[in-house]
Amino acid sequence: MRTTRFAALTVSAVFALAACGGGDDSGSAASSPSVSAETSADAHNAQDVSFAQGMIPHHQQAIEMAELADGRAASAQVKDLAARVEKAQGPEITTMTGWLKAWDEKVPESMPGMDHSGMDGMDGMDGMAGMMNSADMGKLKKASGKDFDSMFLTMMVEHHEGAVKMATTEKAKGEYKAATAMAGDIVTAQNAEISEMKKLLGEN
Repeated sequence: MRTTRFAALTVSAVFALAACGGGDDSGSAASSPSVSAETSADAHNAQDVSFAQGMIPHHQQAIEMAELADGRAASAQVKDLAARVEKAQGPEITTMTGWLKAWDEKVPESMPGMDHSGMDGMDGMDGMAGMMNSADMGKLKKASGKDFDSMFLTMMVEHHEGAVKMATTEKAKGEYKAATAMAGDIVTAQNAEISEMKKLLGEN
């Protein structure tokens, strides 16, 4: 009797283990959709690449302009604005550079003061709205005091408007969620700064 009971228990254990094994298989199958969803969330398209490749040099020039305020600007408000531009756009350059490297795409070289005139329609340059050319940058570097403040604000309004245009396109056509989120932040922050600068210029 003891032998028979032991055999019965052993058979029951085997069936129980088999049932557990079947549960593991179904669990693996159920986890597959979540993996696919994660991959989809990380997907990017050509617009995302174009946005990062265009916005990096765009931000680089904004930072170059902002750095000129120290020692040239007369207004404390202009100096504060310039500092905020540097603080916001530097980390965004780092983030976008990381995206391009992860996507195995070309990272734009640093282009401070680069002359972008006559580049409309060239690959990668048709979205560079608001960029200053080398002559503009040269004038800004030579200015000081109130002249610098006025020139800086006028140029930065145009520069920001260009960035907002580029970011708006990314929001509409981009696929990479982190990129479209950054684009939304750029639109919000830079539109607010445009209003601020226009007030300083007496336009509002």
